[in-house]
Amino acid sequence: MNITQEFDTIAAISTPIGTGGVGVIRISGSKSFEIIAGISDKTEFPAGRICHGWILDDKVKIDEVVILPFKAPNSYTGEDVIEIQCHGGINVVQNILNVVLQNGARMAERGEFTKRAFLNKKIDLSQAEAVDDLIHAKTSKFAIQSAKNLSGVLRTKIGEIKSEIFDTASKIVAGIDFPEDVEEPEYSYLIESFTKSLNDVNKLLSYSKSSDIMRQGINIAIVGRPNVGKSSLFNALLNLDRAIVTDIAGTTRDIIKETLDLGVSATLIDTAGIRESADIDKVEEIGIEYSKQSAKEADLNIFLYDASTGLIDEDKEIYEIVKNTPHITAASKIDLVDSSGFQTVLPDTVCFSTRTKAGLDELRNRLKTFICTISPDDTEFVTNKRQQTCLIRCKEALENALSAAQHGELQDMIYIDLKTALLSLDEITGEVINDEILNNIFDNFCIGK
Repeated sequence: MNITQEFDTIAAISTPIGTGGVGVIRISGSKSFEIIAGISDKTEFPAGRICHGWILDDKVKIDEVVILPFKAPNSYTGEDVIEIQCHGGINVVQNILNVVLQNGARMAERGEFTKRAFLNKKIDLSQAEAVDDLIHAKTSKFAIQSAKNLSGVLRTKIGEIKSEIFDTASKIVAGIDFPEDVEEPEYSYLIESFTKSLNDVNKLLSYSKSSDIMRQGINIAIVGRPNVGKSSLFNALLNLDRAIVTDIAGTTRDIIKETLDLGVSATLIDTAGIRESADIDKVEEIGIEYSKQSAKEADLNIFLYDASTGLIDEDKEIYEIVKNTPHITAASKIDLVDSSGFQTVLPDTVCFSTRTKAGLDELRNRLKTFICTISPDDTEFVTNKRQQTCLIRCKEALENALSAAQHGELQDMIYIDLKTALLSLDEITGEVINDEILNNIFDNFCIGK
């Protein structure tokens, strides 16, 4: 984007395209009020007041709308902003956008409204990234965590760490620049300060795995021989008839995936039954290979066998594939067995029936327990890969400074490491950032946000 485009008045549809009750067109820039005055039957738009009127195209009424005017700097972008709320519908919303574009606005690029909010210091970069996370959150848990970052939780913590490091760095600089008036800080003080800052950075980094899991989700594969009830369990956990269920071996010939909200986004995978037989055709053979690969790559496997037949040799062979992976052992069709006489062969087996629903809640709880071990509910901070990379650079710089202080090295050399640590933290909040990284972040946004 060139420098002139940065100051253009932009417009875009901010609601999903399609039939709906309401559609929203957003305009931002110095010409916003001029444009709305030229395309509506109203002439005055007091900031902070809800206005009602019609949008006109060459005096032809297009739609009856509600207009929300915001004067800079009291708006989302920090610029003059007009939001037009019209009736939802592809043609209505697009017609209004076309009129806006014909009267002096240009089409906004991906994430350009939020980018302007960042450039106008309405939000920092961590908050801007939280906006994108909030929009794309696949689970309520991740949405809540993203909202915390949007409210400034991460920004505040980064600011506290920066303040600690900056305070120590200032004392070092004062001692170097004014040796006659100010003494260099004691090395014991430096060691204590760097240790505290390192602990704070390590605390943020300790949530990295949980953050990645909440953002990316996990894969859960249901693995077993044919006709043990994999597809029935798949449907039961999803609470819908997604996979075909028959008593014919080899019904499922490919892997089927659906998303399940278990606190984090879980991709549930129904795999083809694994078996060795002379009557297996080429398609089923490929499906079986996919099943084995899915079992190896899954974050969690549900190893399933038939309670009515017990654990047979074929089951034991399949168990060899999953036994060294994170897994839950489950026995299906418990309704066909006299429970008083049923003996589970493998420890901690969850027994259930998709017909009576018995045992399904216990299986769901086992899944949630596993997720809690890798993504605890008390996750305090959520970070993305870019932020984690910056934190790692900060950590390395602080470790170098701590080692230098412990060995009594020159403090002007220690200061260089502190400056590196501060610059790394500045990248998280966007106080130091290059155009390539900035454009890459906002290119992931949708148009209109």
